[in-house]
Amino acid sequence: MIFPKLFVSLLPLESNRVVMEDKFVIALSDLRSGVTEFEWNVGKEFFEEFENEQIRSAGLQARARVQKNASSVLVDLELGGSLTVPCDRCLEDVSLDVDASAALKIRIGVDPDPENDEEDGRELVCMPAGEDDFDFAQLIYDYACLSLPLQCCHPEGMCNPLAERYLNPSGTAGREEDSPFAALKGIFDNESKNLKL
Repeated sequence: MIFPKLFVSLLPLESNRVVMEDKFVIALSDLRSGVTEFEWNVGKEFFEEFENEQIRSAGLQARARVQKNASSVLVDLELGGSLTVPCDRCLEDVSLDVDASAALKIRIGVDPDPENDEEDGRELVCMPAGEDDFDFAQLIYDYACLSLPLQCCHPEGMCNPLAERYLNPSGTAGREEDSPFAALKGIFDNESKNLKL
């Protein structure tokens, strides 16, 4: 997926804080030394650009605290809000809270050292010399999707009642005697009684 290269003039607002509108590319050379903060509102359209049909609705806020110094750029990314996905049990929409963070260290023109791929607990990102633009879109997408649980379900008893009836037609789910393995329950007990030493 290729996002259009949208550049933002980084004229800082109060206290080096920039509110971005759907522009996820930051020109690192335009940053002043020190800390600059960026904010994005991430909605459903963002996930549609990645062709993710599982995200039915999104209300995320992404905040990046970018600290530029002479040798590298430190990035602290925080995501908060909610994503709506289909419930794995009843297929109705379920809203899940998202709370994710990432700590990166960006170096430009430095070859990665395979032994030190993380420095100071930060993930190291090496950009080729001459490359100046850092796109936060993929980073935001990855961490938002990774923050979702493996099983996206409503809390117990909150699923669609009609779907619950089909999933559990007898109303006795979880009873041990309904298990197909119930007949095997005492197989080793009977065997040990019949064995004579």
